[in-house]
Amino acid sequence: MDIRDIARLSGYGVGTVSRVLNGHPNVSNRARKKVLAVVEEQGYEPNGNARYLKAQARTPIAIFVKGSRNMLFFELLEEIEFRLAASGEDAQVNYLDEDENEVKRALDFQRIRNPKGIIFLGGDPDYFKESFAEVTAPSVLITNSAAGLGFSNLSSVRTDDAAAARCAIDELVGAGHKRIGIVGGNRVSGQISGIRANAAADELGRCGLEFDFDRDYCPGHYTMDDGYLAIEHLLRRAPDITAVFALSDVIALGCVRAAKDMGLSVPEDLSIVGFDGIDLARFSVPRLTTIQQDTHKLACYGVDTILAAINGELTEPAHYSVPFTILKRESVRRL
Repeated sequence: MDIRDIARLSGYGVGTVSRVLNGHPNVSNRARKKVLAVVEEQGYEPNGNARYLKAQARTPIAIFVKGSRNMLFFELLEEIEFRLAASGEDAQVNYLDEDENEVKRALDFQRIRNPKGIIFLGGDPDYFKESFAEVTAPSVLITNSAAGLGFSNLSSVRTDDAAAARCAIDELVGAGHKRIGIVGGNRVSGQISGIRANAAADELGRCGLEFDFDRDYCPGHYTMDDGYLAIEHLLRRAPDITAVFALSDVIALGCVRAAKDMGLSVPEDLSIVGFDGIDLARFSVPRLTTIQQDTHKLACYGVDTILAAINGELTEPAHYSVPFTILKRESVRRL
């Protein structure tokens, strides 16, 4: 059996099958699932393919990027690839939808390509709990914590999202705002957006301010489009809100544009604090006040950890928390 048989049985072309087997991102989820199902059903081992053998000899480090429009991950990825290349390591980058199961994709990739290590940019702890035990490669989760998951081959590097979210709320409260909304992400416990949203709500309560998730929170993906829609829905429900904590900078930038289109001025009518500190936030109008994650340290710790694990220098998983900074710019008005 060869790749042509897999193509015939799956109903897809040889080119599509080849892209699936080589971990390329430009394949639909439906095609990938179908091809991999046929591969598993037939017990196909692509080791006879010369190109595969050449790739296997390099055993690249696999990187799974959760969310194809997350600008923070673009900045992180650039740093990670640079450091890996400087260490003589190849990397295979795989982009996932924001709601896709990254551990399942890693297992599919492991079966076909046998990577020497895996880096996850973003991840849902529930997916790790369900099936990460089947992953055998040394792995590092960047931007979320794996400390409580108990896997011997899974380290993590993160920002303290809860502390950072509290800092964002304190900035708005300190500026005199009493009606503060939260936009973006979801409230699922353990996910990054859930950690940020719940910590922010707790901090509002600690400050003695009223907050109701049903009224003062609007979820959404980490995109400008969803930020734009979220602020429209939020202000329609709670027009007395004077400030918003957006769970990422790209969400915040969508909020700024929506506010403008609604006839509101930022920060005169609506103050906004973002999260991540991406470069684009420096050039928005107004410049965005935001929580800055240290992408350099996140990338350095992540790469150093995965290389140590691959080389047998890590006797147990390591878990790091990288400091954050609040950048006070132009998008918050003091009442």
